[in-house]
Amino acid sequence: MKKTNINWIKKKKEGLYCIPGDFFIDPILPVEKALITHAHSDHARPNNKYILCSGETKDIMKLRYGDKYCQSCQVVNYNESIKIKDVYVKVLPAGHILGSVQFLIEYNGHRLLISGDYKRRFDLTCLPYEATNCHTFITEATFGLPIFKHPPEKNEIQKLINSIENNKDSTHIIGVYALGKCQRLISILRSIGYDKTIYLHGALLKISEYYNNKFNNMGVIKNVSSVTPVSLKNNLILCPPSSLNDKWSQKFINIVKGYASGWMQIRQRIKQKNIEVPLVISDHADWDEILQTVEDVVPEEVLVTHGREEALVYFLKEQKYRSNALNLIGFEDENE
Repeated sequence: MKKTNINWIKKKKEGLYCIPGDFFIDPILPVEKALITHAHSDHARPNNKYILCSGETKDIMKLRYGDKYCQSCQVVNYNESIKIKDVYVKVLPAGHILGSVQFLIEYNGHRLLISGDYKRRFDLTCLPYEATNCHTFITEATFGLPIFKHPPEKNEIQKLINSIENNKDSTHIIGVYALGKCQRLISILRSIGYDKTIYLHGALLKISEYYNNKFNNMGVIKNVSSVTPVSLKNNLILCPPSSLNDKWSQKFINIVKGYASGWMQIRQRIKQKNIEVPLVISDHADWDEILQTVEDVVPEEVLVTHGREEALVYFLKEQKYRSNALNLIGFEDENE
């Protein structure tokens, strides 16, 4: 790690390590103690001995990993503060997905805010991002370039609804990530009046049912394998992105392929994936929202990780912030 205002946070092969608290944050290898920001698998890996996380993150990790999700788990509530050795840790909503949190870590009067992944848009399926003042802010930069400016989500969903209405003999199959994106897309569809059954690939069912038990706002969702492909004309199917181009999708008739991701702003990606209905919907902050968040948390120093690090660091330095790249490995934008 490049020189920073704090000397009690260290980058190790397992991930980011807090020395006085003797814990890691979102480690990429199994460790003794870990603080987990959210349940996406590039942040929440199994087989840690002890973890601290939100209740929803615990539940989702158990759904995904079974008993090996950890040996012991401490659940913390939003806005709860706890003491770990000589360190105080406060948990704040991150607005990324259900259960996602930031960690405000205070030691010797210095306040370090670790954002994890976050967004600033309204989302029916999780609590909104909560800003708090800090001395050092560790921010993600998944969409940390000025070209990334996400449009209103409802406008993107209306594009999908229009396509379904204009292609009544087709089956729309939309690629979505299983945790967060799938459930958010369904919630937006329902909020603007789409009330037909939504069919899901089997890999999306377990977590979607968990969300539905929490919010009861998803209407009728069914496993697509429970119906015949020919009966799905003029219907909507959601699937993992990897299933858009494999044998699974070939059984459906007159397919129209879509993909919900912040990366759908890039024409080359649309072309590479042969996408007909690109939906620019992201669970990450865009460029303007990252800058707004930096302004909101009023840091003296900004450390940038997993994303377009150098561009954001350069811009922040131009704005007179002290800033460096963390260059953490192991974060692969799985949720996009």
